[in-house]
Amino acid sequence: MLCVYIFLLLTLSRVGLGSLTDKQTDFGLKVFSQLAQNSVDKNVVLSPYGVASVLVMAQLGASGNTRRALTTAMGFSLQERGMSRQQRLLQRDVSIEEGVETASGVMVERKMSLEKGYRRALAKAFQSQPNQVDFTKPEQAVNIINSWVSDHTGGAIPEFLASGSLTDETRLVLLNALHFQGLWKVPFDPKLTQERMFHCANGSTMPVHMMRLTNRFNYGEFVTADGVDYDVIEVPYEGDSLSMLLVSPIEPEVSLNMFSADLNSQKIRQWRSQMRNVKRQLAMPRFTLNSEVDFKTTLLNMGLGVMFNLATADFTRITTDERLCVSKVLQKVKIEVNEQGTKGAAATAAVMFSRMAVEQITLDRPFLFLIQHKHTGAVLFMGQFNQPQQQ
Repeated sequence: MLCVYIFLLLTLSRVGLGSLTDKQTDFGLKVFSQLAQNSVDKNVVLSPYGVASVLVMAQLGASGNTRRALTTAMGFSLQERGMSRQQRLLQRDVSIEEGVETASGVMVERKMSLEKGYRRALAKAFQSQPNQVDFTKPEQAVNIINSWVSDHTGGAIPEFLASGSLTDETRLVLLNALHFQGLWKVPFDPKLTQERMFHCANGSTMPVHMMRLTNRFNYGEFVTADGVDYDVIEVPYEGDSLSMLLVSPIEPEVSLNMFSADLNSQKIRQWRSQMRNVKRQLAMPRFTLNSEVDFKTTLLNMGLGVMFNLATADFTRITTDERLCVSKVLQKVKIEVNEQGTKGAAATAAVMFSRMAVEQITLDRPFLFLIQHKHTGAVLFMGQFNQPQQQ
């Protein structure tokens, strides 16, 4: 899985570790829930870990009402004592895993001076130092950023920013990359993959290549507060440090929003503590998801409108040379799940200017999936699969 998170700060004026991980995970899951509410019948995929990581970099530079809004929405402040160290340790613990790599970068307008405190904060929390870029030549800056993204995603995202996506008003680009490629602990046998019909969220049916594996899995049956039965099955990757959690309603025609709306780190821990190791035959689709999302409306609904308004945004901890604000927040994700494992790519840009157990579990109707780093609890990727992509 490859993931890149970008923050672009534009100005128009030129004319405890577990606790931190839980709070970042909870924030990322809230973003997913907000997004999914407006995509009931659609596929959605994003990186909760990445969304939180990028906004943390902006939070470090925020003051006044902007800082309060970000702290309230995210549920924590990285400016509190000891939190930067926890952020650094979180990155370390995630990146030391086999198949996982993280990187952070800062591109700053060469004529704009950053506050020394912000430089120190970035170095302390993300071990990142700024690189100077000439944003008066926006197409050249696009190429520089795209090269950085490509280098840190193994070439999976060669052209993240489109031509014309930056202007000479761009002042700062904060980058965070997450690269993940995992093989299943027990791979699916391609010979057992068969075409089956998938019952989509909109009531239609579509053919899908259904993978099949009989093995012992951690598995549990649960009930929501509204009495909706669902089950959770864990599919581990090699090394057992990461796994995919598959969440599916027992009854057909149940919206996945019933689960994602109340999902948080505590709920995931509850699943893990109550699941038992049982022999099951798992059938799940082989799928590829491509998603491109603008988070601005989602973040506005979460109370972060202040940072999108040049008159109200306060990023004076970044610089006092000019006023900065966020204009849009974008994320592009590609994820591929097949018989061997999981791989994909994601890029985020914030432009700133229960039932009885059954022997077979067949995911032939909408389901949620989460890829979690078990040691820290960080949810690296999350998605809802509502329908197969048109071939």
